[in-house]
Amino acid sequence: MKLKIVTAALMLAATSLPAFAADEFYVVQDVKTKKCTIVDKKPTDTSMTVVSPSGTIYKSRTEAEASMKTVKVCTSN
Repeated sequence: MKLKIVTAALMLAATSLPAFAADEFYVVQDVKTKKCTIVDKKPTDTSMTVVSPSGTIYKSRTEAEASMKTVKVCTSN
């Protein structure tokens, strides 16, 4: 009985995890070229800096693209 419950829980977790995978988009700027781009993972190295207001995390690429047009450091270059 316990095996069935554990198996069901693992199957539920395995099918729901991909739904959370690509729901984060960031507006980042390359430190050297000053070019802004949109990425789906938060930068972990120092070559990219998150430049969206207050480090905003966007739920769609379209939302991030619209915001990138308003970020001052992205529009001034």
